[in-house]
Amino acid sequence: MDVIALVGPSGTGKSHRALQVAREHRADAIIDDGILIKDGHIIAGESAKTEKSKIMAVRRAIFVLPGHAEEVREAVQRIQPHRILVIGTSENMVHKIAKTLKLPSIQLIIRIEDIASRAEIETAQFHRLKEGKHIIPVPTIELKPHFSGYLVNPLQSIFKQSNVRRRKLGEKSIVRPVFSYYGKLVIDDKVILSIVERIIKAREFVKSLGGITVKHLLHGDEERGLTISCEVVLSYGNHIPTLIRQTQGYIREAIEFTTGMLVHAVDINVRALYVEQKVRRLL
Repeated sequence: MDVIALVGPSGTGKSHRALQVAREHRADAIIDDGILIKDGHIIAGESAKTEKSKIMAVRRAIFVLPGHAEEVREAVQRIQPHRILVIGTSENMVHKIAKTLKLPSIQLIIRIEDIASRAEIETAQFHRLKEGKHIIPVPTIELKPHFSGYLVNPLQSIFKQSNVRRRKLGEKSIVRPVFSYYGKLVIDDKVILSIVERIIKAREFVKSLGGITVKHLLHGDEERGLTISCEVVLSYGNHIPTLIRQTQGYIREAIEFTTGMLVHAVDINVRALYVEQKVRRLL
């Protein structure tokens, strides 16, 4: 197992560039602010970004709170990553994290100043200090269970001007990255249609499916997510509200997990009920 590190002062955009650095250096796991991430999933730990005080956040980030280091150490042994990227505010911090988690010595230290311009660092600091936005390098669907109660916004909102509602003091905005690190990625609507069709047709109570539409929610040139609608014919004798809610959840989870796109609504219109006719045999 190899260990590399990314260091820079707080709020300078390290987490924003974590996936890019991990990809370029072939690191398949990331340790950032108290959590272990692998393949876009939070494997173990608890984020320092959930702590209310700065002192507790620092203690969480360097794994000195009871049971925190043990949990992450066990997870590292279980998943056996090829290379780990450790993120910290200084060289001393990343070395301390590696020692606490009993990781091998750090082989390479990358500084934020070497991969980001002064303007980019200042922009990141502005949004961290003025707007309270914190970035976690995992998809939105993975963030929601770990950061319930916080706002979950796409990363583009940090680097584009937009009307942001005023937040109460202390409220944080948890932000996840997008695919822009890797170049341009375009997901055709046919992919979304195929996912919806596969899930609905697998439901045995659905007799027919039609009228699938995908609507993109835009804010200027920035895409904010999707809404999906379709029409179905169901077999008679089932509790429709329960079945529809379950199907909506399956569709939303599948699309967000597969594409990384936000799904704001899944509207399913029950067009008709199919009543199966039984034929009596005359003896």
